[in-house]
Amino acid sequence: MRSAVSDYLNTYEHFSLFGPSHWAAIFLFIFLVFWLPWYGKKRLSPTQQEWVGRILCVLIFINYPIWVLLEIMGGSFDIKLHLPFHLCRFANLMIPFVLIKRNEFVFQILYFWGLSGMFQGMVSPDILQDFPHFHYFRFFIGHNLMVVALIYAVVVYDLKPTLVGLKNAFIALNLFLLLSFVVNLSMDANYFWIMGKPPTGSLLDFMGPWPWYILTGQFVALAHFGLAYLIYLFMKRKLKNA
Repeated sequence: MRSAVSDYLNTYEHFSLFGPSHWAAIFLFIFLVFWLPWYGKKRLSPTQQEWVGRILCVLIFINYPIWVLLEIMGGSFDIKLHLPFHLCRFANLMIPFVLIKRNEFVFQILYFWGLSGMFQGMVSPDILQDFPHFHYFRFFIGHNLMVVALIYAVVVYDLKPTLVGLKNAFIALNLFLLLSFVVNLSMDANYFWIMGKPPTGSLLDFMGPWPWYILTGQFVALAHFGLAYLIYLFMKRKLKNA
């Protein structure tokens, strides 16, 4: 069993940036992010809306635990690589507080984290494995479907991002950065790409060398948070006119 899982995890076609599988993920995301919230709001009963939200929740939440389980089964689990100290992994684990508990505070944080990470995840996916490998689905479920779920929460559950929420999300981002930094120092790891840039190309490549890209990233994060708020204002106007 161990060798079979290990062989599966380490045998794959290499992901090609803006290759067919990348474009497929982008187009599927664009379709879902516009269609699913609208369909849920206009066509589904409250009970059906709840079921869709729970399905989204389960798909996103189990993403990271399944990966950890596979690494353990394959004998390759490494505390320097597989703990939830990357932002997307932590956010995936927190999604039940939004889609099931309707926790306003957590929603505010995840909304701004999620939508700001959308651009990075869409344009420069941090994966090596191409379709149909598990990691291909893991990445796009954890990033693209996460955004779909957050937009669904805004449109269907009427959760509203606020400027106070933007501030709290930025504070939470820096607290998470500080926590990840401490973990990195204690384990000689590189969670949240604080100690070095990711092995694949990313937005960080345009933000200066280490450690200056961490400071530059603060301004980029604020700009992305502001854009996420503008997206909500646009959605709010469209929903009001609908």
